[in-house]
Amino acid sequence: MILALALLMSGSLPFSMEGERQPLPPPEVIARLPADGGPEFNRLVFSKSPYLLQHARNPVDWHEWGPEAFELAAERDVPVFLSIGYSTCHWCHVMEHESFEDAEVAKLMNEAFVCIKVDREERPDIDQLYMTVTQALTGSGGWPMTIVMTPGKKPFFAGTYFPKDQLGQRAGMKQLVPGLSQAWRERRDDVLASANGITEQLAQMSGGPAGDMLGEEVLARAEEELRVTFDAKRGGFGSSRKFPVPHELRFLLGRHANDAEGQSLVMVEKTLRAWRMGGIFDHVGLGIHRYSTDPEWLAPHFEKMLYDQALCALAYVDAWRVTKDAAFERAAREILTYVARDMTSPGGGFYSAEDADSEGEEGLFYLWTLPEVRALLAEDDAAWVIERFRMTEPGNFRDEATGKTTGRNIPHLESLLTDAERERWEPLRQKLFASREARAHPLKDDKVLTDWNGLMIAAFAEAGAAFGDAALVGHAERAAAFLRANLLTKEGRLLKRWRGGEAGLQGMLEDHAFALMGFLALFEATHDPADLALAREIADTALEHFWDDEHGGFFLGPDDGEALIVRSKDFYDGARPSGNSVMATELLRLARMTGEMSYEKRAILTIRAGSLVVEQRPSSFTQMLAAVDFVTSRSREIVVVGSPESLETQGMLRLLAQRYAPNDVVILKVPGARGEALAKVAPYTESQIAPAGGVAAYVCEGFACKAPVVTAEALAELLAR
Repeated sequence: MILALALLMSGSLPFSMEGERQPLPPPEVIARLPADGGPEFNRLVFSKSPYLLQHARNPVDWHEWGPEAFELAAERDVPVFLSIGYSTCHWCHVMEHESFEDAEVAKLMNEAFVCIKVDREERPDIDQLYMTVTQALTGSGGWPMTIVMTPGKKPFFAGTYFPKDQLGQRAGMKQLVPGLSQAWRERRDDVLASANGITEQLAQMSGGPAGDMLGEEVLARAEEELRVTFDAKRGGFGSSRKFPVPHELRFLLGRHANDAEGQSLVMVEKTLRAWRMGGIFDHVGLGIHRYSTDPEWLAPHFEKMLYDQALCALAYVDAWRVTKDAAFERAAREILTYVARDMTSPGGGFYSAEDADSEGEEGLFYLWTLPEVRALLAEDDAAWVIERFRMTEPGNFRDEATGKTTGRNIPHLESLLTDAERERWEPLRQKLFASREARAHPLKDDKVLTDWNGLMIAAFAEAGAAFGDAALVGHAERAAAFLRANLLTKEGRLLKRWRGGEAGLQGMLEDHAFALMGFLALFEATHDPADLALAREIADTALEHFWDDEHGGFFLGPDDGEALIVRSKDFYDGARPSGNSVMATELLRLARMTGEMSYEKRAILTIRAGSLVVEQRPSSFTQMLAAVDFVTSRSREIVVVGSPESLETQGMLRLLAQRYAPNDVVILKVPGARGEALAKVAPYTESQIAPAGGVAAYVCEGFACKAPVVTAEALAELLAR
């Protein structure tokens, strides 16, 4: 039934690419170009996406996704060649250089297809839909993603990277394009039958009837699955390439809270320390790279994604709350220092990513030769840095294709630095950093995405609250103000992306889910009722436009958005948690903050909507299981009533912010106008008062409230019961 899979063969991948990108002309010049881009450019020159703009000089006649491209394909009676990637994807760069910049390949593609480029970060609905196809047809997925489909958007071929010429068992574009074109012309009935069959399977996979509510048994199974795959020697899970998946660790911290005698905390601490010591952490410039290409966390894939910074920082904050280990606080602060320094726009919004490549080589910006280190530092300092950060003369970085050392090194540690070593390292780090700043930098994807900004707002807010650092909270507040001003329409709808002074693209489920997460975290850090009010508006919008009335849960795209061949729904918690998982968790928190229990009902229906797939392999859905834990475990609503200037109020809030209690929600009611504004969003707080000039804390649990307490000590005692 699946056509042309014989063409999709695996093989080893080349590593290097050459050349630097020429800068695009200024906007006023681009505005005067003809509609097709003219002789030097294609239509992507008019895009706002940095990824699409990277391809604006390709001889491939690229189109953006839209009705015009599909109408043209129907008019020409040719298939659509869809290529999906993102700006910091190394193999996307390789395929572009080898194939899309090649005149011979471009000629074949332009004759055989209408060619469309999609930025997966701007259109996650398209990406998720066709990634499902790719994984189903090939058994794996990734980017660049290659799909060939009918003019009616029905796919009949899928793959990832293809070189120009056949490489081992991997088909090349020069063979692939003519083969698919011939099949379209000469075996049309087979092609259409395959496309229709794939589309029918997609519809079946997009979501069916809800299952039963999940409980402790599934939580225990997920914990056991993680324990079995845990690498006790090196941290992390699995034995080959390793990705930081912070929501797995946050789930395990929740399990530790329920069973302190288990091994969950051991797995978390080992993994977090391995991240911080390994080459996956940027020891010179701070921040964390995308993933490790080896089981030792040594050789990273060097791109830096905003969502990794946010999620990893949140995991370190939670681990600090559990252990009070200063190393975890430092790691969280270092990640946030990188984001504040290098990934924050002048207006306060956060940029998306930094590339792995510079000067045509992956990782070159981050690597060091011993002569470079010795030239920058005094002899004894250089010797110490070289030894402590495990650098060698041949280099510890190996070419991915040949496996040979290159003379360059990835700084990494065998053990965390002691206090004395950190004091010695910091001025040396700054010298190395200053020198590195003079190098050619990797490309920065400077678009501001609503969903990833929501995660980063949550990370700065939670870290600021936990560590008592108003400056960190301030970064969250600035980003939230940027989002309000630039990515929220007058009608109350979220947009997807801002870049170069322009916002655009309809917001998707993840934008609403992650923004909801960010504003609820910010509310708990600032106690500003306006943040809670906006969070509630975002949740209501998501329920209005994304909710599945038939089976429960949320669709990826809105009901008034573009109609794809299938309106899909996703529960899998991959590198980022799914929109459904975050919506379930945050709706539970919103219900407890506002007293509006309809939010909790929708959260439970969302869990049930995904329960059948979650039960198949629970450890792949750890963010959803956090919502399950919220429903099935102990949770509290805590309202502190008092002046924020009061030392007693501050003591209570500090106590609450430093505790690890992911299922508790905390509200500060300030008497007066702020208290009245809060009561409009959370009406139950209207009757909660404090003694004249004093403070009171109300603790509710299991739908019953205890007598208020008036000191931080009494509150601590009450919470310890």
